[in-house]
Amino acid sequence: MFLPITGDRIIQRLLRLVIGLMLFGLGIRLMLASGLGVPPWDVLHQGLAVRLGLTVGLWSIIVSMVVLLLWLPLGERYGVGTIANAVIIGATIDLTASVVPLPGATTHAVLLLGMGILVIGMASGVYIGANLGPGPRDGLMTGIARRGPSIRLTRGSIEVTVLVAGWLLGGTFGVGTVAFALLIGPLVQFFLHRWP
Repeated sequence: MFLPITGDRIIQRLLRLVIGLMLFGLGIRLMLASGLGVPPWDVLHQGLAVRLGLTVGLWSIIVSMVVLLLWLPLGERYGVGTIANAVIIGATIDLTASVVPLPGATTHAVLLLGMGILVIGMASGVYIGANLGPGPRDGLMTGIARRGPSIRLTRGSIEVTVLVAGWLLGGTFGVGTVAFALLIGPLVQFFLHRWP
């Protein structure tokens, strides 16, 4: 059930994983600070925080753990990167809250949003390239898709479901959410092979 750590340069890959996940959490915090919208899963985390208390980062961790439980009947295999993803991103979202300023003007908000999307794209390339196990949400997608529906349909259905649920709970769906959806694929593709 747990993927062994194999291959060359393990320490370098572990370091790459941790740095990438921390940058990912920082990118989410920048998008949250912009107030212009966040990625679909973070709309859900934000909505849960609005309705039930706790922080966005803690909800990110809680939701990740629930998603990992959904892996069990799907037979997905956990990697060290899977568990690290579930914890480090959420912890970083909360730890960076006091150092990321709230925007004072629209131009500042747009700058935070753009920086957030760029940082998430770069961070994805860094941590995915470590090849130490999929993130909780990615494993859910591939596990479901292996049973019939296409990756595109599975991913789209999951993203729309969590986005609508998060928005109904009070999460921020906005121009940032749309910009993220349009830009994240090309950014991840660009950054994925840019790191040794």
